[in-house]
Amino acid sequence: MVFYALLVGAELDGLTNLQPAGGCDDPTYPYYFKLRCEGCKETSTKATCVSLDEVVELPNGKGTANLVQKCKFCPREGSIVMIPGQGTPLTSELSQKGEMACLMVFECRGYEPIEFAFGNGWKAESVHGTKFDIDLSEGEFDEYDESGGCPVSLSKLQSTFKVVKKQGFHGKTRYV
Repeated sequence: MVFYALLVGAELDGLTNLQPAGGCDDPTYPYYFKLRCEGCKETSTKATCVSLDEVVELPNGKGTANLVQKCKFCPREGSIVMIPGQGTPLTSELSQKGEMACLMVFECRGYEPIEFAFGNGWKAESVHGTKFDIDLSEGEFDEYDESGGCPVSLSKLQSTFKVVKKQGFHGKTRYV
């Protein structure tokens, strides 16, 4: 099994705390990404949807996963388990440094996640506290903050999956 952290970054102007609408651990937020089979190395043509509220039994009867799927190119089966409690919103401070924020960690067996697809169902707030519902399907966002009296925007949206390791830290599990 391999742990992958989904990292997101963007150029935020007047915005902070970019994350799924219900927070990083939103049980209904659909994470869409393509999968590469570790067996045959083929990549799925369509994005696969994984969410915290969808749980299925593992075929061997030893636990559950958020996704169990057979590769369409070979007979290999894989699974993905989402690990909540690891994500943080993308803040204006991280954005200004050119750094990315971890939204979710995925425990993958038989698959490697690639090409995360941004969509609808995001939120952020202006540096003046105005909340915005955001659709990231187009990769950018421009609006005017009436109460703050200034434009706000999001551009240069990016994502990547990074292999992380599970570590115990003061009685808590972290993935770094």
